[in-house]
Amino acid sequence: MQMFELWQYSFMQQAFIAGVIAACLCPVIGLFLVVRRLALIGDGLGHISFAGVAAGWLWGIYPVYTASLFAVLGAVVIETLRTQRRQFADTALAMVFYTGIASAIVLTSMVRTAANNLLGYLFGSIVTVSRQDVLAIAVLAGMVLLIITAFYKELVYVSCDEEAAKVNGLPVAALNMGLAILTALTVAVAMRVVGLLLVSALMIIPVAASLQLARSFRGALFLAVFFAQISVFTGLTASFYFDLAPGGTIVLIGVAIFTLIYAGRAAVNAARPTGQSCRVSKSL
Repeated sequence: MQMFELWQYSFMQQAFIAGVIAACLCPVIGLFLVVRRLALIGDGLGHISFAGVAAGWLWGIYPVYTASLFAVLGAVVIETLRTQRRQFADTALAMVFYTGIASAIVLTSMVRTAANNLLGYLFGSIVTVSRQDVLAIAVLAGMVLLIITAFYKELVYVSCDEEAAKVNGLPVAALNMGLAILTALTVAVAMRVVGLLLVSALMIIPVAASLQLARSFRGALFLAVFFAQISVFTGLTASFYFDLAPGGTIVLIGVAIFTLIYAGRAAVNAARPTGQSCRVSKSL
């Protein structure tokens, strides 16, 4: 049947595998970032990662590896500045972000023969994902998810109440640094799916939708992953049949899901009698 034509192509099979992995990982990290009010850090790490991609092409190294290295180094610098220079945190972070994108521009100008390949990382090119890409994405995502599983309770505690976590003796600084590094690796995983310009969207938008419905941190986690999977499956399918950009389509599907949920909740709240209205719990 024509409906299932896309499954006949190996590049689409690999695209779906990479997309499913990214859709499992990105909302998990994204939920911790949203709770900590660091939703835009993925954009900054995306800028730094692009410099890593350009450096990889320039030096003849697989770009996912160099992007991961640059992103991790950037995450360490960002977290250090955020914790030690809180009064200048916004300015310091902006400096790091702009340094990353400026470095990317300079390095890109030196890699003239690979401009089209670099654009694939910038805007997303999931339909050109290779087996090597899938393997790298799977290894990085598996490592990140294993670490999150091992330190899940501690990360939730620190994210929800950092001061209480310090009082109870948790290694807050180490956990914060660890989360920053995991975020960097997540950016490296997702950049082949939606591109570095939209990588933060796959972390944040499904989480924003899940928080409209969830009553607990764990519930928000599962809902966010569910919404991300729907976005990836629907976005990839639509991009195949309608010849659309996969990364942008995936993100727009996520925005549509959020909009429908938000509008639905608003309609339900408006329909309730004033005297019987109740506030949905946002406990995490």
